[in-house]
Amino acid sequence: MSTEKNTHKPLSRRNFLKIGCAGATVVGLTVCGATALVPEPAPAELSTFSYGEKQMQKRILIAYASAFGSTVDVAATIGETLAGDDLAVDVKPIEENPQLDDYQAVVIGSAVQHGNWLPEAVDFVKANQTALQELPVALFCVHITNLGDDETSRQNRRAFLDAVRALVPAVDEAYFAGKFDRRGAKLMLPPFFARFVPPLDFRKWEKMRAWGERLRPLLNA
Repeated sequence: MSTEKNTHKPLSRRNFLKIGCAGATVVGLTVCGATALVPEPAPAELSTFSYGEKQMQKRILIAYASAFGSTVDVAATIGETLAGDDLAVDVKPIEENPQLDDYQAVVIGSAVQHGNWLPEAVDFVKANQTALQELPVALFCVHITNLGDDETSRQNRRAFLDAVRALVPAVDEAYFAGKFDRRGAKLMLPPFFARFVPPLDFRKWEKMRAWGERLRPLLNA
């Protein structure tokens, strides 16, 4: 279990606007000059997906928590990659309180806000702690801070899971860059500035698929 302190720091307004300006160049907006209002993003839909043949003896649950929808596609991509051979995978939002009885392994993922998993994801682990300790469990985070390859960023990323590691051991962990838009900006910036933030998508699908492939033998032991 990691003993590192969470040194996560929120994105400063100055650095955030730098990112916003770079994204604005691509989509033809002028965030820095605040001259183009970004349309309100569509509400996030927390969907359920199933992959593989349901009659498979080995079934895996991917339970996810998403604030604004970025984590939905991440969970689905991992599930689609993980399924096959003798594995069936169900991808379900944590808000539906999925039951663990019919599964032989569990993957749990959450968006990260203020350096931590969403509260409902942590609560799900706490509520199912006894059952999870008897199953192979993998954990993943979706985040838009601490994206660098330097040691400080890596330590900060690992700290995202400190509270969860104290509850359940994991066979593996993964950290994926997410998607950011006006709704997320409202958590970091005054409403006036948030209105001009364009969608910024940092997700790397091949990285998610590679992790899904790596998980197959770990969860199918």
